[in-house]
Amino acid sequence: MKIGIDISQIAYQGTGVAEYTEKLVENLQRIDKENEYVLFFSSLKRKFPTNFKFLNKFQIPNSRFQIKTFKFPLSLLDFIWNRLHVCPIEWFIGRIDVFLSSDWVQPPSKRAKMITVVHDLTPWKYPETLHPKIVNVHKRRMKWVKKECKLIICDSECTKKDMQEILKFEDKKLEVIYPGAK
Repeated sequence: MKIGIDISQIAYQGTGVAEYTEKLVENLQRIDKENEYVLFFSSLKRKFPTNFKFLNKFQIPNSRFQIKTFKFPLSLLDFIWNRLHVCPIEWFIGRIDVFLSSDWVQPPSKRAKMITVVHDLTPWKYPETLHPKIVNVHKRRMKWVKKECKLIICDSECTKKDMQEILKFEDKKLEVIYPGAK
């Protein structure tokens, strides 16, 4: 199977989502010896960080992991994916069977099954703590998550409950998978 993962969040080193993403890829690389991975990274102003542990293994020839980097601003990806919902992820990273989206944008897909991770519902529960643009981006994205994702990974029972009560997500789409330890 070929799995795509949006790792753009690693540009924001020192955040929980960046660490979660780094550890996810690092551990998939360690434990999954069968699947191939295509990692999507995009940031206009932030460079691809080169100090992540999982990068060391990419030096091996014929690695099952590829990184595809782009210099698109998040505002553009929000526009084409969250607003217009055009330009499938496969146009950028090639044919994949599954795509794990980030917490910022939700690309459409030609045929890949879509999965996402939700860490919390701060934009709905505490919108006053965020810039209004951030709240709006999350709301646009979640509309597509609800319509198109086959699975939503919640990192706690509380997040799952919030997804059900606040956003009215079906229980059958939600799965609690706790983040691993460091």
